Amino acid sequence: MLDKQKPVLVGVSGGADSVALLDVLVRGGYHCVVAHCNFGLRGAESDRDEAFVRELCARLEVPLEVTRFDTSSYARAHALSIEMAARELRYRWFDETAQRHSCQAVAVAHHQNDQAETLLLNLRRGCGLRGLTGMRPLSKNAYAPEGVPVVRPLLCTTRDYIEHYLRDKRQQAWVDDSTNSDTSITRNAIREQLRSYAKSDIEHIAETADRMQGYLDILEGRCTREAGMAKLYEELREYNFAEIDKIYDALQKGEGGKVFRSKTHEATIRKGKLCVTTVS
Repeated sequence: MLDKQKPVLVGVSGGADSVALLDVLVRGGYHCVVAHCNFGLRGAESDRDEAFVRELCARLEVPLEVTRFDTSSYARAHALSIEMAARELRYRWFDETAQRHSCQAVAVAHHQNDQAETLLLNLRRGCGLRGLTGMRPLSKNAYAPEGVPVVRPLLCTTRDYIEHYLRDKRQQAWVDDSTNSDTSITRNAIREQLRSYAKSDIEHIAETADRMQGYLDILEGRCTREAGMAKLYEELREYNFAEIDKIYDALQKGEGGKVFRSKTHEATIRKGKLCVTTVS
């Protein structure tokens, strides 16, 4: 997804997700430039978040870009909700900053819970196949389509694991946004609903979005990883294999002799093909 020889712009709010993303990328040896937006919507709390990110970047010796927006005025002028105004301002500035630093991509910290929220939000509003695809690991910037692409390296994991990683493995603090508890905001209400879901439920919803991406790519004639995994899923569906992504990647790498098992079947890669047999 990323080249270690080129810089990447990392959007960091100070929350657990973006702090974990920055930690993973820095430890992985990537050349990071951090971008932090102060939207001026939460008074002293917004300034606290900015101060936290400044201290974090100074400790990690990572270059930091900070901007402040008059989000409320922008929302009124463009007849947007506060949430949509903040999103538009953020992603336009991300692209400008990434181009200024010659970054290969803008990395944001969306994860499987966010994917599940997006899918449920679209279902609630009513949608077609495209609305069921959620967010892709690599996509265009919706507010700068010809600009720097957006990557989501954490889209394969859950919020619970991110917090576990920071708290138990890295002993790294983060800050919380108090407005996330405002359930009058539709996405926050869905997020609260997801708190009662098991981790496996959230993973399955996110996997459904991934699969829908593949079906859409097949319909539109695109040869993508998602399309390949959707085809493989359909071919193997009756055999109950859980790790379609790992089987697909092993096939692409030509890992001969590798074996995958379900409760009823065994699949072995032989000469670039997958041989499925019944487990007696």
